[in-house]
Amino acid sequence: MTQQSRSTSFFLCFRSLYQSGRGFSFPCDDRGRVDLDGLSEVSRNNYLYARAMIGRELAFPAVEAADPH
Repeated sequence: MTQQSRSTSFFLCFRSLYQSGRGFSFPCDDRGRVDLDGLSEVSRNNYLYARAMIGRELAFPAVEAADPH
């Protein structure tokens, strides 16, 4: 990805099934595609964990627009 495309206006959000306000979010495109190569090692591990925990600890992810403010 280019530097320009990294300034995203969307996030892929994984919400906790059990704790309101908890979860993970990762920058993505408007279709929910996350650039794994652009993530830090910690973020990449968190992303893979979130994907594995769908239906167990986390809800199915949703693409959300970034808050412009």
